[in-house]
Amino acid sequence: MSRWLFALAAGLWLAAAARDGVDGWVAATDLPALTVDTGAEVLARDGRLLRAYMVADGRWRLAAEPAQVDPFFVSLLLAYEDRQFYSHPGVDLRALLRAGVQALAAGRVVSGGSTLTMQVARLLEDSGTGRLPGKLRQIRVALALERVLGKDRILSLYLHLAPYGGNIEGVRAAALAWFGKEPGRLTPAEAALLVALPQAPESRRPDRAPKAAAAGRDRVLARAEAAGLIDAATAAAARRETVPTARRAFPMLAPHLADRLVAADPALRRHRTTLDVTLQAQLERLAAEAVAGQGDRLQIALLVADHRSGAVLASVGSAAYQADARQGFVDMTQALRSPGSTLKPLVYALAFDEGLAHPETMIEDRPVAFGSYAPQNFDRVFRGTVRVKEALQASLNIPVVLLTDAMGPERLLAGLRRAGVRAVLPEGRPGLAVALGGVGVTLADMVQLYAALARGGAALPLRVTGEGAAGDRVVSAVAAWQVGNILSGVAPPPGAPADRLAYKTGTSYGHRDAWAVGFDGRHVAGVWMGRADGTPVPGAFGGDLAAPVLFQTFTRIKPGFDPLPPPPPATLLVPNAGLPPPLQRFRPRNAAFAAAPGAPEVAFPPDGAEVALDGGPLMARVRGGDAPFTWLADGRPLAVGEGAREVLLPLSGPGFVTLAVIDAQGRAARVGVRLLP
Repeated sequence: MSRWLFALAAGLWLAAAARDGVDGWVAATDLPALTVDTGAEVLARDGRLLRAYMVADGRWRLAAEPAQVDPFFVSLLLAYEDRQFYSHPGVDLRALLRAGVQALAAGRVVSGGSTLTMQVARLLEDSGTGRLPGKLRQIRVALALERVLGKDRILSLYLHLAPYGGNIEGVRAAALAWFGKEPGRLTPAEAALLVALPQAPESRRPDRAPKAAAAGRDRVLARAEAAGLIDAATAAAARRETVPTARRAFPMLAPHLADRLVAADPALRRHRTTLDVTLQAQLERLAAEAVAGQGDRLQIALLVADHRSGAVLASVGSAAYQADARQGFVDMTQALRSPGSTLKPLVYALAFDEGLAHPETMIEDRPVAFGSYAPQNFDRVFRGTVRVKEALQASLNIPVVLLTDAMGPERLLAGLRRAGVRAVLPEGRPGLAVALGGVGVTLADMVQLYAALARGGAALPLRVTGEGAAGDRVVSAVAAWQVGNILSGVAPPPGAPADRLAYKTGTSYGHRDAWAVGFDGRHVAGVWMGRADGTPVPGAFGGDLAAPVLFQTFTRIKPGFDPLPPPPPATLLVPNAGLPPPLQRFRPRNAAFAAAPGAPEVAFPPDGAEVALDGGPLMARVRGGDAPFTWLADGRPLAVGEGAREVLLPLSGPGFVTLAVIDAQGRAARVGVRLLP
């Protein structure tokens, strides 16, 4: 009995020593890196993939957690590869013994006996499988992994690292490459194929060995049927599905924008944008169609935003993202170009706020010279006396230059800055040619400017990620509405819907750029067409080339147009005869603003002053000039035909206001003040 007890004690001691030895051996394991690099992703507003990037070694490997994968696939994987996954410590001794016995009996490897954890160990450090040292290393790493990681984390590593042929790794990249879909919803046949491929990723590649791929899939389906995961009818239907014979292209929508986002924050793996994936795809097709048959150098860019929120919904940088004669890799939404006549609406809005004009004001379209600068209309025809709204609708050059001269080109540049436009000027001080496009802007700039007009004159920077922040006020709500109302009266291109879309076209000097920018009650869009290298496009006009694309863009946003807003309450809606006399006819600066003897001057408030209203009206006083006087605030008449030199103006704060007074001779003076509540 004593010998038996001694032997038992010795056996227990040896077992404990072996256990401690194994524990020490496992604890001392030098584990590989447990973080897996995945490619950057750019997502649409609904989370759908716009564009994916490979990891540094040229492999397609995308983030995929178990919750993002079809639960049936996970169940099928565990049933086929590792039924004891959630109960073993990393190694299934029974499976290893069974595999060993089968190998000895058959003289070859019949089953591997590796658990999912052992497969993860092999994938993490690319260790061998056919030799004993490699297998022992996998066992050691697997045991160690089970001690430091939970089962879900180990499963996640497998879902990221499993090989699927070529440079495809992980179930998400595989689902996109072989089925063109995310792995969240898979058919039984698709799930079975994705379970079978990692066992022999090259010899079962569907694009090279579809028969072998189908055979591997069918074995998985048979195992699933035997395990009760699917019934016989489902398995039979799955076996009848064809195996994909070619890889699908990974999503490549909004590639220029995606490149910018990834370059700005290369460490971020997921970039969620405001883009609408369906609209983006539609407009990329529209861009390609618009340049087809137009030569091999004509390029196009499109941008669409929700002007209420500032969210960009689609951004098309070129007709095709490729190195071609059109220079398709250049993002033309960000390229500096001359805007042509598309700046004119801002000039008119500023002039309305300055009290220089009203849409019904008469203005001259006749030859004029400013020193050596003598602007011409595009068609070199002069219309004589026209209404201001007609001058804008016809895109006449002389009237807009007259207005710019009256208020100064610096005012126009200040308005651009308030709108968030990064205008780039030629060397020297800005001249009157700025009003006709003598400045460098981007398509994104112009869409942002028109978004401000659509929002009632308040800027809101366009954004492709995150939340927007309110910008500055560019023009008054009245001036913004007046310009939008005028532009909505421009005739649409032939065949385009006759709904009210406020839009403006432009053609830069030398036919280098053709533009069309417009808005309705909800959306704003811009189209640029030209050559990326800036060379002329003979015969290209914004109205003929870009405007039809603009209207086609809106038809893809939604059916019909959202209505434009009604006029603000302070809008002066009268014909020319009902305007105050100084606004009935525009007088150039040398007539309206000459500092001649007797010209009016705002005596109070002084220019640049801050005035506290304390809930009451603003007291204003004029010095000089001839009565009666007309007082305007941001172009809105407040007092007409005033004989007194002192008047109480119904204004409310807070905010900035341009106060103007015009006397009976049409002479004027103005000041800018800040009103305090």
